[in-house]
Amino acid sequence: MTVRPQGPRIVAYGVSVLMLVCIVVFARALPDYVRFAPSEKVTMSLLLLATLALLHGVGRSVVRADERGIDVLNGYRRHRLAWEQVEGISMREGAPWPTLVTTDDRRIMLFAVQRTDGRGREIVAQLRAWCDGRA
Repeated sequence: MTVRPQGPRIVAYGVSVLMLVCIVVFARALPDYVRFAPSEKVTMSLLLLATLALLHGVGRSVVRADERGIDVLNGYRRHRLAWEQVEGISMREGAPWPTLVTTDDRRIMLFAVQRTDGRGREIVAQLRAWCDGRA
């Protein structure tokens, strides 16, 4: 099973495209007498790249699971765990995404499984079944 967040992906990549379009439109609309110093251009470029990298991290979140284990990619950090390393998975009422608890008591948020996508409970049930060895 592979799960990617639908809503956050659309928002992240939509905002990225919108930002780039706005920057191009605003840059062309500025009068000729408005000039930016090289240091200002570098600063604006770095801020833009950092924002785009953050939005891309949100959009690339994914959870892959099978009978052997679970692979969680949250932004730019990956967690690979065998089911024996997983203590449990919970999705409390009102929580936006589930939390995976490892046997060494680490907490890993499953950002790719979003309650707002409508399949959160179904996905958590499948992950719990694999965790318990029932799937």
